[in-house]
Amino acid sequence: MFDTHEQHVWMRGEKPPAKVRFDEATGIHHVYGYEDAKTIMLDPATFSSNSQRLMPSTFKFATELTDGNMVRLDPPEHTQLRSIVNRGFTPRMIAGLESRVAAITNELLDEAEDGDRMELVETLAYPLPVIVIAEMLGVPGSDRVWFKQLMTKHLNSNKDALEDVAAAMEQRVADIKQLRAYLLEHTTDRRSTPRDDMLTALVEAEVDGERLTDAQVVNFANLMLIAGHVTTASMLANTVLALDINPVQAKRIREDRSLVPGAIEESLRMYPPFQRIIRATMVDTELSGHKIPKDRLVSVWLGAANREEPIFENPHEFDPTRDINLHLSWGLGVHFCLGTSVSRLEGRVAQNILFDRYPNLRTDPEHPPVSQPSPDFTGLQSLPVILR
Repeated sequence: MFDTHEQHVWMRGEKPPAKVRFDEATGIHHVYGYEDAKTIMLDPATFSSNSQRLMPSTFKFATELTDGNMVRLDPPEHTQLRSIVNRGFTPRMIAGLESRVAAITNELLDEAEDGDRMELVETLAYPLPVIVIAEMLGVPGSDRVWFKQLMTKHLNSNKDALEDVAAAMEQRVADIKQLRAYLLEHTTDRRSTPRDDMLTALVEAEVDGERLTDAQVVNFANLMLIAGHVTTASMLANTVLALDINPVQAKRIREDRSLVPGAIEESLRMYPPFQRIIRATMVDTELSGHKIPKDRLVSVWLGAANREEPIFENPHEFDPTRDINLHLSWGLGVHFCLGTSVSRLEGRVAQNILFDRYPNLRTDPEHPPVSQPSPDFTGLQSLPVILR
């Protein structure tokens, strides 16, 4: 079974404590209800993505680390930047990726296959999205080992924060600065030597007649590498585990591959890579009869919303035929995940290849999967599997 965090009661078949709950210790309003979650994501004027302004100083990043980070922007700035980046996610570009994703997936499995056992996170779930995103940006996919080390420290710092918040945040900022310096080198290179890649597109793009600054280009590239990678890597591993937990459905999907996309979406619904998002109230407001004053942090638990009845019938059952447009794991509104089409493509291609290559793939009972320690994520640090 999936080893969930103690806060994730909904993943153990229990109901959240309420639709909305105020935590006096932290001053945060926690939202668990589906309709309330939708309201928040569809109303950036009331619930701002710029939550940094209300964070304790320990958790704040310097402006140079966040300028151009669309996750923390609201319209109209968000709309302007997103319109630029959308040019790199055209249907033609997505269609052209399929053969490359298949080739990378097979290469990674060929390199790692040695006997009847494999660690799937390190072998496939981690490196595949890193290579794909890096190639789209135009930075070497060969740097994936370095990216993995950096991301491992980044994710584990959430666990460390429970014991030493200041030290954990200092380490996270140091890691981000290291990645920014790396991306800045590539950004500077594109200004003098343009290429046919997304980094060049960002460098050459204009907003109201002005080019993006180096900081904006670097921080957006950083967002793609970190946020895009975490989502897809978690989705790939979580789907394999979900199929293992649900062998009857797994057999059905293996025999009818048209169900693979639905299986991926159902994995995302039940095990969202990002369990929650944070917003900041711009005015006094109310959710489910619960009053929330202006300038308060709101924590939206997507994992709970994704399992609310009657929105989802039998919400704790894995059903690949559900309406894929209902769950909130991709986000909603202006912040709907930009890389959804790429991530879905990677999931579909990789899962079909795993079905084809390893008809009897299953988790290793002697080495159970290890989950990410942070309550903010639903992902696996390791997933040992038996191939045959």
